[in-house]
Amino acid sequence: MYKRVLLKLSGEALSGDGKTFDPQVLDTLAEDIHQVLDLGVELAIVVGGGNFIRGKTLTEIGIERVQGDYMGMLATIINALALQSTFERHGIQTRVQTSIDITKVAEPFIVRRAIRHLEKGRVVIFGGGTGSPYFSTDTTAALRASEIKADVILMAKNGVDGVYSADPKKDPNAVRYDSLSYMDVLNKGLQVLDSTATSMCMDNHMELQVFNMNEPGNIVKAVQGTAVCTIIK
Repeated sequence: MYKRVLLKLSGEALSGDGKTFDPQVLDTLAEDIHQVLDLGVELAIVVGGGNFIRGKTLTEIGIERVQGDYMGMLATIINALALQSTFERHGIQTRVQTSIDITKVAEPFIVRRAIRHLEKGRVVIFGGGTGSPYFSTDTTAALRASEIKADVILMAKNGVDGVYSADPKKDPNAVRYDSLSYMDVLNKGLQVLDSTATSMCMDNHMELQVFNMNEPGNIVKAVQGTAVCTIIK
């Protein structure tokens, strides 16, 4: 079982049926997180902002890329606050740290403070991405996991239980990989992480586990190393 983990959530994982937030998804996630903490595991979270906007897609309507990326960072902070509110309603101590100074609602990201929160059993949610444009929240996850010295990145997917040779929703012959190296990911062009995040994980010897978060209790199983998944290292 891992001791300290970083959970990567997409913004879309929090939404459902056209809603920005699905309250049932949030409550189920909080219950799973509670079980993880009961195991004595230290947990940090990086959340995306795709349920609101994506910086890259904003360029299609004429918004400049850098501005669009900053808008996406603000979306991740909104999601971080939504998670914090839900978790605290379930009795989970939570801190939000952001890479963009927004001290009225969250702490600035300070790695030593984040580690101290984790040691005290608090969930730390990182919002605002890396704080710089042109970097995805995948890269944020790789960066923050390395900074807090996490044992693994748990990459939660919607309805997909690992990395496949092709899109399993479109290709019935797609094969799931049990394990891969980061060089395999780069050489095969697998759409798991962007190339920056992949290289960062590889350079820092960070293990990554890709699993299906829609299966009840799967986050706990992923922490225990028993979930159906693909392991990349």
